[in-house]
Amino acid sequence: MATLGLVNIGAIATGILASPRLEAEAILVERGAISAIGGASKTGAAAADVVVDCRGTTVIPGLIDSHCHVVLGDYTPRQKTVDFLDSYVHGGITSVVSAGEGVHAPGRPHDPVAAKALAIAAAKCFAHFHPNGMKVNAGSVVLEPGLTDDDFAEMARHGVRHAKYGFGGYAHPKDGEPEIRRAQKHGLCVMSHSGGTSIPGSSAITHDVLLHLRPDVCGHVNGGTTSLDEAGLDAIIRETPMALQVVQAGNLRSALYIVKRCREAGALARVSIASDTPTGTGVMPLGVIKSVCELASLGELPPEQAVALATGNNARIFRLERGTGTIAVGAPADLVVCDAPAASLARNALDAITRGDIPGVSCVVIDGEVRVGRSRNTPLATRLATLTGVSVAGQEGGGRSARHSL
Repeated sequence: MATLGLVNIGAIATGILASPRLEAEAILVERGAISAIGGASKTGAAAADVVVDCRGTTVIPGLIDSHCHVVLGDYTPRQKTVDFLDSYVHGGITSVVSAGEGVHAPGRPHDPVAAKALAIAAAKCFAHFHPNGMKVNAGSVVLEPGLTDDDFAEMARHGVRHAKYGFGGYAHPKDGEPEIRRAQKHGLCVMSHSGGTSIPGSSAITHDVLLHLRPDVCGHVNGGTTSLDEAGLDAIIRETPMALQVVQAGNLRSALYIVKRCREAGALARVSIASDTPTGTGVMPLGVIKSVCELASLGELPPEQAVALATGNNARIFRLERGTGTIAVGAPADLVVCDAPAASLARNALDAITRGDIPGVSCVVIDGEVRVGRSRNTPLATRLATLTGVSVAGQEGGGRSARHSL
């Protein structure tokens, strides 16, 4: 596998909430992982097979969309759109976590056998299918009455790592507590629907229900699309260790309230950012970065911390591969090179986020391979990275002929 070097880096957001900024001018990638960070001469990044000249711009970890409505393949039945995951990579998203393949599957049955089968099939399909390099953490079982310990053990053996509660055939939302406990017993990370109903036949899940169910993650707690009330949010923050997921498809006022209250409580480590798309809100390749900009510019959250909520926090909360969502030696090399958009008053990508301007992406790397040059979805970056040793769509020319074409 070709080595990759990123040089002339202006700023790095690490994705690590406790230490969100890093000063370094170069990153070396070997065998798909970050092997060195520091000076260009010390890392040897300039001598790599493929070199990305960042031209003084910003490098952040690949964004993680922890609430993405995949089903099977790069197709969304809800919006009848193909290649949406490929397009999300152009929005800087390198990983997604399924919110339950069964939620939007046409004709979805409500029996435990079908729920288990669909989750296992999705986990196995997406283990071999990576649209534009996208890492799809699929196989999120939609919890149904009657799922047994043996069912969860079988799913865990076959790669199912996540579960979704809130769309099963339960008479009352509190009735799913036994299946949630069984899923957690077998190591699955359980995310529950929160707030008002989002599709016909589903039920509202209020804060008292969440306190009873005790999932690992309160999904779209700022609304999908209707948020919990402030008293309920305060109770969850104060009385539980549950993670709180804020989404672009929810209520912005509520998202800002959640971030403010979590900052005051020292609980930002429990907050994650997602899109909750494709849904009725639409297909949103820029959904995650848009939320990052909104929370930073309107919520007075430092931009590097906002990035961490959409990267390292997501990876830790949803138990993704170690190091995912961070820029550190040994971490998977999922990286985004970006800058302030053309005509912005901002000096760089982090300044742009502070102002609420969506940065322009000029390079996306997944597992050490350049997948995107100039993004077809973000605004044009003021300074475009140049690539040598590789040829990709949207590439700005470099000084060496292409040797590793994608």
